[in-house]
Amino acid sequence: MAEQVREIMTQPPYTVSPETTLYEAAVIMRDKDIGDVVVTENDSVLGVLTDRDIVVRCVADGSDCGRTTAGSVLSGRLTVIGPRDSIDDAVRTMRDNAVRRLPVVEENRVVGMVSLGDLAVERDPSSVLAAISGSGANT
Repeated sequence: MAEQVREIMTQPPYTVSPETTLYEAAVIMRDKDIGDVVVTENDSVLGVLTDRDIVVRCVADGSDCGRTTAGSVLSGRLTVIGPRDSIDDAVRTMRDNAVRRLPVVEENRVVGMVSLGDLAVERDPSSVLAAISGSGANT
């Protein structure tokens, strides 16, 4: 059983700049079959942009996804974890901060991403969440 975040994190993480349009970010998510990208600038993590962020903060508002940028819809609060932190720390951090994804940061650079699904696959492989997380896309 894995002990540290680095053993289960997805790497490399997909990143975009704050100037990337939401349309461009959505194309990356579709093509890579992922639900989020990390927004970075000069190797610093600014935030996580999710498919839900695009829907709630752009599409539902009637904004133009071809003009709205990743940097303009980021949440102000960022929660990260280190690759050598324990999986228990990741679970606790997600619970305490009500987040489903954590950028994994080492020496101020994003090196991976760990999701609620990754944790489910590792800790409770017979759960429904693990089964969904481990299956292919349904698109």
